[in-house]
Amino acid sequence: MIAAILVALLTYFLFSLFQKRHEIQKFLHVRRICIQEFDKVKGPPAVPIFGTTWYFKSDPVEMIKQAQQWFVEYTIAPDSNGLLKFWMGPVPVVSICRGEIAKPVFDSSTNITKSSQYRKLKEWIGDGLLISTGPKWRSRRKMLTQTFHFAVLKEYHKTFASQGKILVDVLRLRANNTYSFDIMPYIKRCTLDIICETAMGCSISSQMGSNDKYVESVKRLSELVWNYEKAPLYWLKPIWYLFGNGFEFDRLVKLTTDFTRDVIDKRKEELKLHESEPSDKKLAFLDYLLKSQKDHPEILTDEGIREEVDTFMFEGHDTTSSGITFAIWFLGQYPEYQQRVQDEMDEIFGDDYDRHPNSEDIQRMVYLEQCIKETLRLTPPVPFISRQLEEDVLIRKDYNRAKFLKLDFLAHPTKSPVLLPAGMNIMINIITIMKDARYFERPYEFFPEHFEPERVNAREAFAYVPFSAGPRNCIGQKFALLEEKVVLSWIFRNFTVTSMTKYPEELPIPELILKPQFGTQVLLKNRRKF
Repeated sequence: MIAAILVALLTYFLFSLFQKRHEIQKFLHVRRICIQEFDKVKGPPAVPIFGTTWYFKSDPVEMIKQAQQWFVEYTIAPDSNGLLKFWMGPVPVVSICRGEIAKPVFDSSTNITKSSQYRKLKEWIGDGLLISTGPKWRSRRKMLTQTFHFAVLKEYHKTFASQGKILVDVLRLRANNTYSFDIMPYIKRCTLDIICETAMGCSISSQMGSNDKYVESVKRLSELVWNYEKAPLYWLKPIWYLFGNGFEFDRLVKLTTDFTRDVIDKRKEELKLHESEPSDKKLAFLDYLLKSQKDHPEILTDEGIREEVDTFMFEGHDTTSSGITFAIWFLGQYPEYQQRVQDEMDEIFGDDYDRHPNSEDIQRMVYLEQCIKETLRLTPPVPFISRQLEEDVLIRKDYNRAKFLKLDFLAHPTKSPVLLPAGMNIMINIITIMKDARYFERPYEFFPEHFEPERVNAREAFAYVPFSAGPRNCIGQKFALLEEKVVLSWIFRNFTVTSMTKYPEELPIPELILKPQFGTQVLLKNRRKF
């Protein structure tokens, strides 16, 4: 039996090699150049076939500590060039850990292709705006940008407010108890309702107990994709299905895509009922996709719409729920910062705990916005992004860093710049870039004053990139910030939060989206008297 399985695996492996022989030739060519350049970059040890993954800790928190140790050891040293090398199985990867070094990649209109590390995610959400590249990405990006126009966002904040009020009413049932609870599932249901009502034009009442299966499926799929990418043996399809939850992955992908197809079909029916009614309103995300398909069916297929809806359903609720949850967690650890947020809410709303915030109210939430931005700095929902270079990138010595460290011998042009060749996978380490002591006074502490205007103006532009930067930045960043402000304003207007765990004693763990390891245990106390 074992012999038969081994023969089958070997046959499959050889057949796969033959099918992908041209890709393998290109990979080996790039790999040869990478090895020549790798001597100029420091990094942890690696072994044949498994690469650096052989040394990865199995426990996620220990893995985070391990990554931090590598960062300190290899990228902060006086002779470091801000790069870190490692091997994902046989694939060489360079991690960029400094904002100014990432700048040429961020700014490039050519190096926009996502790396092979997104392949399993692509099986789930398809080739939508997050993963697509080239002409397809450019045309979709141009098409969808107008669905996040200021006038559309102004309409959306009404939904943010109404769903935020529902969240407060639900959370009030857990307030004033002597035992803590995990607030993150409540936030996830709220953000799912928001993305469905705003971008998709439909109400799914997740906060009222519906559609928990979708939320749980997204959570589990994120875990499975992360497990797949960090274990090269799973890249062999038979092993993925025999030992790596491949069948569970397929089942959950079907469940989530069926959910989004149902959302699309319902919206199509609703639009048919009202297509004769004139309207001068700017179209929401899904409505615009459906109209574009009607006008240009040869450009946008049903599957194309499904890809974009799956992308926005996933990114639109999971990333914002991460940002909101971590902001609650941090403010629950620092009563002095929380009090300043509550003072700001009291100044705006007085003792009215039920009034929906309007545009003017939101603009006045200055300190709350500082707290949100500081949360995104310490715990960005997407801690790293990966790309495959389409053209060579030459990395030179970090002159600003040399000046900062008063290391004159580094302030001269390096004799050994590092060439990152076309075809190479790179990882931009967002979470590390935003902990740079040159730009942040307390890089590893929650300190909202990092975002006082004078400090922001004095900072290098690429020191703070929670939404990426350049042509491929996050299309929904204004949407996300507005949503987080409105939802958090409801929470801190109505409750005082106490977090039961502390940062950095408890570290967030990376999957597709950064998340708390054991949930976010909090106590809530009503601020209003009933």
